[in-house]
Amino acid sequence: METPSQCSRCLYDTSHPLGLEINEKGICSGCLIHEEKDYLDWDQRWNELLDLVNDYKCKQKVKYDCIVPVSGANDSYFILHIVKNKLNLNPLVVTYNKYFNTPIGIKNLANLRMKFDVDVLIQNINPTIVKKITKTTLFELGSMYWPCIAGQTVFPVQTSIRYNIPLIIWGAHQGLEQVGMFSHLHNVEMTRRYRKDHDLMGMEADDMLNTFNTLSEEDMCQYRYPSDSDLRKAGTRGIYLGNYIRWDPKVQHEEMIKLYGYESASFNRTFETYDHIDCYNYLNIHDHLKYLKTGFSKVTDHASREIRHGRLTKPQAKSLVSYYEKRNIQNQNLFYDWLGVDENSFNFILRKIAEENNKNSINIENSHRKKNKSVSNNLMKLNYKINSSINRDKKTQYITIGKGYP
Repeated sequence: METPSQCSRCLYDTSHPLGLEINEKGICSGCLIHEEKDYLDWDQRWNELLDLVNDYKCKQKVKYDCIVPVSGANDSYFILHIVKNKLNLNPLVVTYNKYFNTPIGIKNLANLRMKFDVDVLIQNINPTIVKKITKTTLFELGSMYWPCIAGQTVFPVQTSIRYNIPLIIWGAHQGLEQVGMFSHLHNVEMTRRYRKDHDLMGMEADDMLNTFNTLSEEDMCQYRYPSDSDLRKAGTRGIYLGNYIRWDPKVQHEEMIKLYGYESASFNRTFETYDHIDCYNYLNIHDHLKYLKTGFSKVTDHASREIRHGRLTKPQAKSLVSYYEKRNIQNQNLFYDWLGVDENSFNFILRKIAEENNKNSINIENSHRKKNKSVSNNLMKLNYKINSSINRDKKTQYITIGKGYP
């Protein structure tokens, strides 16, 4: 097997699961596409966006112009800020309940609804079915997050068909931002193919039925992507704001903190305090599974992004990754209890994943070591804001959206 080649600028190498190329100068495709942010005419790009959305504006204000998927974290506030206050659109906001919700995530979601004065449509899939699917994908695919990603990416599309609202507005395209899979100039849009191949690890809902005997038609119906004929009939399309706006999550989040009171918090396994604070598991168990399968965890994504934006040098980024990457996960007992498994059963799955991916150990550091001077200086330089905590001084437990047992 050929040894992965690492980019001379960022921390990614050619083993990246989304696919990454490195040129003769040792620079990866993700870094090269990021350079577009410094020379594209963003005023022109914005005007293109204005022209695009103008065709979807409803003359009757009682109707929705578009659909905006949100959560209690990530880029939700910034997307709505652009959609409502800059594009002057009337959105139907949709959110998928992944059941791992933190108090701060629920607070941010409630604050978002009030500050932007929007209607929010929430999908609560039967938790018994969600748990059944999670057990299957955890064992078969090494993913506890398949139902979350599948639900978050299909519910907006299903809503487009159901309510006859053609336009869906997303934030940034992951493949473009991380590995330069596309240029901003390609104006790439949401596709069934990308979702299946990359978001869902090659497994659509119907593929699950054909592959795993543990799941039924009834279990998977809420995760099924609409047919091509239904998509054509509704005129459904999903655009990415990152193609038309110079995307910088750190700057954007800090603007949202000032304008709308977005709450942020610290995690144990990364220096980033804005993304994924709505979920107890994403930067804990899910992040450890990511490390076992790919050889790197979320902090590498965050550090590479900061290198590209010029806020970290590569040595500084490596120092932060070294400190955070294998730190102990937290709140795993919440997941064991929710899923109805014990720690030994879960460790069996971890060993299976480690063996399949040639990892010698499933263990992580039970590390409580103090930050060294280099790490502390780099954190001060980045100056990520922390204005709350994951639990917001409440009991550590999953917060369920809507009624029903957790």
